[in-house]
Amino acid sequence: MIVTTAQLFKHAYGKYAVGAYNINNAEQAMGLFKGCISSQAPFIIQISKGARKYTDKKMLEAIIRAADSIFPDAIFAVHLDHGDEETCYDCINSGFYSSVMIDASHETYAKNVEISKRVVEAAHKKGISVEAELGMLGGVEEDIKVEDGHATLTNPAEAQDFVQKTGADCLACAIGTSHGAYKFKGKQSLHFNVLKDIQQLMPGYPLVMHGSSSVPQDEVARINAAGGKLGSAVGVDVNEYLPAAKLGVTKINIDTDGRLVWTRVHREFFRDKPTEFDFRPPGKIFIEEYAKFIASRNVLLGSANQLADLKQSLGK
Repeated sequence: MIVTTAQLFKHAYGKYAVGAYNINNAEQAMGLFKGCISSQAPFIIQISKGARKYTDKKMLEAIIRAADSIFPDAIFAVHLDHGDEETCYDCINSGFYSSVMIDASHETYAKNVEISKRVVEAAHKKGISVEAELGMLGGVEEDIKVEDGHATLTNPAEAQDFVQKTGADCLACAIGTSHGAYKFKGKQSLHFNVLKDIQQLMPGYPLVMHGSSSVPQDEVARINAAGGKLGSAVGVDVNEYLPAAKLGVTKINIDTDGRLVWTRVHREFFRDKPTEFDFRPPGKIFIEEYAKFIASRNVLLGSANQLADLKQSLGK
């Protein structure tokens, strides 16, 4: 069942974070739904600009509609990840999305406000929520490329002003995370002081954490053992998910980790079976492995076993 992100955030705020997972194909969709059903967790499906181009946006929408039918007990929202203004309007007018993200964080503050406000006004006319971003995360992922020297943390006072001026329903904050697999050099923690300051200024307001994959070292090691060369990829400490949720982070984005699971499964499969050419056997393995990964992340996010209470709060 597709619901609004606002409904998910209302139930989650201060208790847990909803996992927001990017998908690009049927195998990811099946693994995601299976993992969330087995862990009894609500979730957010994220579709990026790159995913919309990979096959076709209509293909992805059809896959999600089919999964909704196959897994009638699932409760989830559909979200555009890192959209520009044009893509946001396309998704708003499609009638399919629960929410859109307008990412104008690379613009000046005034321009970010201007663009985000326009998208908010268009989305709210159709009952769609808007996520905006303030501050800039470092890293590389699909259409995003920000050098570490240009990454900036979100200013709490500026965040309050930004939300008041734009009317954005939730805000992606830069608190020390980074896009892609090569997030950190050595041990690095989230900037919880920034979250605390924002929560004090805007109590009850939902925040979003991007670039939150943990980049599991066992996955990296297995990929490299099967011929990969990922190097020193390091991610977010999963033990920081729940503390962040307690400070108002209601949505945590996890994308890179899913790609690592896919890469590990396929590299190992074809290494061990070099005469094999059928892509379906490793695809089936990936679905089950991704489902297990998703379930494990939902436990760490605190969203596992929240489905029954959420249904009750929604009157379903």
